[in-house]
Amino acid sequence: MTDYLVDTQSLLWFVEDDIKLPPKIKTIMEDQNSHLIVSIASLWEIAIKTSIKKLTLSVEFNLFVEKIHLNGFEILPIECSHLITLTTLDFPHRDPFDRIIIAQAITEKMQVISSDDSFGQYPVQWLWYNRRNQP
Repeated sequence: MTDYLVDTQSLLWFVEDDIKLPPKIKTIMEDQNSHLIVSIASLWEIAIKTSIKKLTLSVEFNLFVEKIHLNGFEILPIECSHLITLTTLDFPHRDPFDRIIIAQAITEKMQVISSDDSFGQYPVQWLWYNRRNQP
């Protein structure tokens, strides 16, 4: 079984069944051999963005969280070890939510599913379907 840490945007596209999620990535995420993990930081980011009306979900936030569980995602808390790794990261990417996801992926040695090219600037295994980085 392969562990995948799914970033916020990929999580949204998967749970909301958005066509922006490439079919090959969706297939990987639907595979029974894929262990899908989402950082609590992603849920925090979604909660903030929905509360300030910067993001609209198809359902209320609590139902979105239920959908995450129904789709088999495990929620990864932020641990002190993740924060220690965070303090060692360079700053080509400044988004605090993405930075903690990157630190978690490094610490836990997980592949990241993300469309964000800046993830490729860090020592993480990065899975996305584009011209430069195809699974």
